[in-house]
Amino acid sequence: MTGSATFMNENPEDPFSPRRAVSAVLDPHGRITGWSERAEAVLGRSAREVLGRVAAGLLVAPEDRTAVDEAVAACRKQGGWSGVLPLRVGDGRTRRFALRVRPLERSGGLTEWLVAGAPAAEAGQWEIDRSVVDGLFSRSPIGLAVHAPDLSILRINRALAGIGGIRAEEARGARIGDFLVAGDAETIEARLRQVLETGEPLIFTEQPCRLLTEPSRERLVAVSAFRMEDADGRVLGVTQLVEDVTDRHRARRRLALLSAAGTGIGTTLDVATTADELASAAVPGVADHASVDLLEQVSRGEEPVADGGGGPVRRTALHGVRPAPDRSALRIGALNTFPPDSPQGRCLATGRAVLEPVVGASGPPAADRGLPRGAHSLVVVPLTARGLVLGCMSLWRSRLPEPFEEDDLTLAGELAARAAVSIDNARRFTQQRRTARALQRRLLPREFPAHPAVAVAHRYVPAGGAAGVGGDWFDVIPLSGARVALVVGDVVGHGIDAAATMGRLRTAVHTLADLDLEPDEVLSHLDDLVTRLAGEQEADGEGPGEEVVGATCLYAVYDPVTRQLCAARAGHPPPVVVAPGGAVELPELPAGPPLGLGGLPFEAAETALPEGSLLALYTNGLVDGDHHDVDDGIARLCRTVARPGRSLEQTAQEVLDALLPARPSDDVALLLARTRTLAPELVATWELAAEATAPSRARQLTAERLAAWGLEELAFTTELIVSELVTNAYRYAGGPVTLRLIHHHRLICEVGDPSSTSPHLRRARTTDEGGRGLLLVAQLAERWGTRHSRGGKTVWTEQLLPGHRD
Repeated sequence: MTGSATFMNENPEDPFSPRRAVSAVLDPHGRITGWSERAEAVLGRSAREVLGRVAAGLLVAPEDRTAVDEAVAACRKQGGWSGVLPLRVGDGRTRRFALRVRPLERSGGLTEWLVAGAPAAEAGQWEIDRSVVDGLFSRSPIGLAVHAPDLSILRINRALAGIGGIRAEEARGARIGDFLVAGDAETIEARLRQVLETGEPLIFTEQPCRLLTEPSRERLVAVSAFRMEDADGRVLGVTQLVEDVTDRHRARRRLALLSAAGTGIGTTLDVATTADELASAAVPGVADHASVDLLEQVSRGEEPVADGGGGPVRRTALHGVRPAPDRSALRIGALNTFPPDSPQGRCLATGRAVLEPVVGASGPPAADRGLPRGAHSLVVVPLTARGLVLGCMSLWRSRLPEPFEEDDLTLAGELAARAAVSIDNARRFTQQRRTARALQRRLLPREFPAHPAVAVAHRYVPAGGAAGVGGDWFDVIPLSGARVALVVGDVVGHGIDAAATMGRLRTAVHTLADLDLEPDEVLSHLDDLVTRLAGEQEADGEGPGEEVVGATCLYAVYDPVTRQLCAARAGHPPPVVVAPGGAVELPELPAGPPLGLGGLPFEAAETALPEGSLLALYTNGLVDGDHHDVDDGIARLCRTVARPGRSLEQTAQEVLDALLPARPSDDVALLLARTRTLAPELVATWELAAEATAPSRARQLTAERLAAWGLEELAFTTELIVSELVTNAYRYAGGPVTLRLIHHHRLICEVGDPSSTSPHLRRARTTDEGGRGLLLVAQLAERWGTRHSRGGKTVWTEQLLPGHRD
């Protein structure tokens, strides 16, 4: 059957191969002139039975003759035919066969027809398999390489040739190392050898695949491989499938970097820390070196100006794969000015990103001199929030060989956009915190002048979540008669609102202290004030979510002459008193209602304190914790303040260390006071009868006492003051008059009487016989005033001692 090779494949797996195909030869009239052994076996008809007979009548059922006629017509017209026909086998059944009909030219110009057939199912599967194999090498988008056992390349498809930038024929007989850089080729060959040795397939393993023609270009591929074996299990080689996943890897890396940046940038409300987090996020994932420069006003926490792009910037963060030289223009905190034509200058001025894939021969701009050598590519992106430029981030590459691309610019812009919001938030927080702290500094006392009644130490700790301010306060207020008022208060809430309310209450306390009111009367007036503040809040229409105005307060007055402590509290924790011997007690002091409830009474109580007693006043944030109740906190406070042998400052710090967590949830104010007593020889007290001789007697006693104290220089003025005050007392008050002189940093004169009527200054007319005494007293004394008690009133004056100046 000459010519059969033109359409009968020699591949033994091909169902149309000579060994497997059913074949026959037909003459021009359709009679069978040739019949293969395979045809006898498959169709069940011997050559003797079929030779010379018409094939159509023998092998095709009458109902299928139309299909045969069409096939014959196609053969005569096209010179051949391929298709499927049902054929009758020896047992009378019909089977579908795929047929191929080709002409055979005989000597003498006779044309016969060679017919080859195979069961239709086998032929169809073979065609599919052949098409798949051909497609893998001609049309598949995934790279395919077939290697011999020695890993030489037998064949590659077009897709892999495209990845390598070569023609498929060029790879035959070569090795992987002829196309890839040595390190990447060694990695791939080692894995292929493992597949050859173990038979274990390699599935989607990513690995670098840099070409020798482009060694600086990043390329990653996903490789799958399997071992090839023949029917007897002999190893024929290894086949690998290669997919370029560089873009997918970059996208995954970009998403991972953005995800990490989302959690790693803006962890604090600190501008410098946020800038450092931004630079750290960019290295080494995007760049080899990153710097963040913020406009000077932004670095200080101030609002940036719309046209501030040309102003100076402060280097706020710097990160690199290798440390940069310590140059003055590079160090963190340095103030720079970028030239207008520099990439950073253009970025700051326009608010647009700048990409320079290749830096010119001039190298980095002056402000970035000293970067590691080899910096060859630059990206500058603006840090923009609310339409304002806050600064810029500069990214350099020196170790990574590939230059920056548009994708890198997009990624850097996304990082900068996320960080800019955090930086702006941190800047605004810094500004608000600075304002709040300035307010707090103005509202709280800084240092207290030395006082003869007490030595003090104090601490103030705002709540951990507040902007450095709160509603707790303390005060030490000098009073007449060498006495001192010790005050601790706590306004409900935290932050600016609580601090503002605290400032109003503290001012009110000072005003009330100047009136020398009793502690319970002071709290009554404060209660009225808090009630009015609550009414103002309600009148302003503040919603129910706003904090209700309320406060607690402890107001105590200590007299170093009598050693008496008179105190009252409004819903506040009780004071702690430590005796000189170390005994600790909580004075019996009625709790009283918190300020702002209105109309409820407050009670004061007196306690005698030995000289050197320690008095601790505090707010509930010190003793009320998350892991213990108030009683337990007070007990811990008592144990801490009772430890002997420490200064007031040491004790105050130890109290905080022992009772407070690192970030307290409530504001804390602590005031420690160690009591002092005036020596008896520095105090002189007399009781005078309310009679006409009382003024002269007072002058005599005063002159004698001043002489004993060595204050003769003050005798004249003091006698005049005492004479006027005693005269007014016996003339208008009636009853006994008490005269007391106190000598400490000032000379104090006190005249007490049982009347509650306060004297008033008035300007006497020229025709008046009296009314000038109190005016004379006011002119001679440094300070004067009146304080009331349940038994009457006391008029007092203060004079500076010779050689002393306040």
